[in-house]
Amino acid sequence: MSAIAGIYHVNSAVPHQFGRQMMLALRKFPADDIQIWSKKNVLLGCHAQWITSESINEQLPFYDKTRQLAITSDAIIDNREELFDKLGVQREERKGMPDSQLILIAYAKWGEESPKYLVGDFAFIVWDEKNQKLFGARDFSGSRSLYYFSDDQRFAFCTVMEPLLKLPYVNRQLNEEWLVEYLAISTFIDAIDVSKTVIRNILQVPPSHTITVIEGKVKLSKFQVLSFNDKIRFKKGDEYVEGFRDVFQKAVDSRLRTFKSVGSQLSGGLDSGSVVSFAAKTLQSQNKKLHTYSSIPAADFIDYTPGNYYPDERPYIHATIDYVGNIEDHYLSLESKNPYNDMDEWLEIIESPYKFFENSFWMKGIFEQAAKDNVGVLLSGARGNFTISWGPAMEYYGHLLKRMKWFHFARELKPYSRNIGIGRKKLLSLISKQAFPFLNREDDNSFPMLVNPDFANKMNVFEKLQRYGMGADGLTDLNILNQRNYLIDNEFIWNSNGIAFSKLSLQYGTLMRDPTNDIRVINYCMSLPLEQFINNGMDRALIRNATKGYLPDKVRLNQTKYGVQAADWLHRMIPCWTDFINEVKELLKDKDTAQYLNTDSIRNALSSAMEKPKGDLAFKPELRMLMRSIIVYRFLKTFYLEGGDTNEKAMERAQIGIIGY
Repeated sequence: MSAIAGIYHVNSAVPHQFGRQMMLALRKFPADDIQIWSKKNVLLGCHAQWITSESINEQLPFYDKTRQLAITSDAIIDNREELFDKLGVQREERKGMPDSQLILIAYAKWGEESPKYLVGDFAFIVWDEKNQKLFGARDFSGSRSLYYFSDDQRFAFCTVMEPLLKLPYVNRQLNEEWLVEYLAISTFIDAIDVSKTVIRNILQVPPSHTITVIEGKVKLSKFQVLSFNDKIRFKKGDEYVEGFRDVFQKAVDSRLRTFKSVGSQLSGGLDSGSVVSFAAKTLQSQNKKLHTYSSIPAADFIDYTPGNYYPDERPYIHATIDYVGNIEDHYLSLESKNPYNDMDEWLEIIESPYKFFENSFWMKGIFEQAAKDNVGVLLSGARGNFTISWGPAMEYYGHLLKRMKWFHFARELKPYSRNIGIGRKKLLSLISKQAFPFLNREDDNSFPMLVNPDFANKMNVFEKLQRYGMGADGLTDLNILNQRNYLIDNEFIWNSNGIAFSKLSLQYGTLMRDPTNDIRVINYCMSLPLEQFINNGMDRALIRNATKGYLPDKVRLNQTKYGVQAADWLHRMIPCWTDFINEVKELLKDKDTAQYLNTDSIRNALSSAMEKPKGDLAFKPELRMLMRSIIVYRFLKTFYLEGGDTNEKAMERAQIGIIGY
């Protein structure tokens, strides 16, 4: 994988120092090779990190004289053999061919339709010299980032934003449209409009989109690779399981392609456990061990969680490791790490405010350790909840109850009650509230509004969110029949995860790869009957059945215990709580920040947070809101120190410039 960059001028040569400035800004990332290719008004660059054997000494950017095509790419392609066959690539050429050249051949054959044929994680730009056209794409889920700037005469792109700001015509101006969405949405979604970024004149190619630039005109087009309407129906239930095992094994195996070590995140649950169990078997045949990395609580953490939750997942992790075999396990307590002390590093990596602070310290800690262990590919099961292990039983039973499917409901309720250890009477009450929300009279525990109401009204943000079926507290009007289609078909669901993992991979030279996010796996799972995911009192039934013989029953059939990896984030912050409170007080005095943040909500939350808290308040919405407010405050302070402008300040500077001229 790589960081890519480039510049295109419509009617003038690209000054070589512009490209050099962009590439110098990438030098903070590890690289195996750095190259630039230029011709007249086009310059392409690549800051390469070699992960696969085919990428070693790869010429990138690459120019094909015969086809008159040049490419720079940040890509790893998983369906190589299928593409070789379709493209008619000779057998002797296949083994050493880099993925970038495979993409180039695909573009030569299929043109702008080529991304539909690619399976993998990719962002690339092709210079089509014959047609004087730039063409690029970002994979369907945005696993790799791709930013750009454009005006009538110039276009520039890069994997990260900072190098674009080194160009003299790209200004650091705050994008208030992005910020208001970020602040108004209480969930982990950053913004609805994923073409925008926190920098006003830096845009990004959304997931599942191509970009075409001809004579300074930019066109974005969505390509569809998800098969929402395909239906798979077998006569026997076992056939669904066998079909899944086949497609999932291919997804896992294609993500093991590296000349370095292979690692995986591992919790005590189904998603990461499934990935590990399929990967370890293949690696054993290659005489390689799988390294697993697991976050565990700080040594002095006192577990406050209810009995059905477990912050320390080692009993289940050990069960998986002992059962699967061929694993070298690593446990990271990260005693000196916490979300507050890591904040500045995260802001530099992500280049914008972020919301996943509860998990930030262990996510980064795992990448750091994996990089030290020379891991080239770090596997994950992050997308499993909506793909391989989807199947929310309570929602399904609420759906049956609401539609008065009494016989089916009664048949399912008894085994489900037995599996989860809750009486049917209590279950019926809980499911009734799921089916009929007006029966739920529990106290409101919603996330306090972080956005300044005046700012929100000025930008009409809540009207925009409603058009996407989203309220301040998250997605609305979703049921078990439409939720996966909604979540998978809207780019803003995918984008924030893709950005975070893309930039973490670049930072540490270790590539995060998720087999549960494979388009072939997603299309297979989306095509199955609903009953394959919830049946006989079992939620997540497909993956539980498919991992028989792969995972121990303690993990595979567990429906009563739930891991909580972020349970100790607040406990870790207690030593620096005074500093944290003082920074919140500073925030409340800052006028630049007050125009964006809801200072009344922050003051109310602060009044209950003055004393050092106990760890059992970790999921209190007010404390989480304070952390998010500090992340935004830190970002804005750095932004202004580096010469950034708000929209109003930028307009004032422009007016002064016009008068002066």
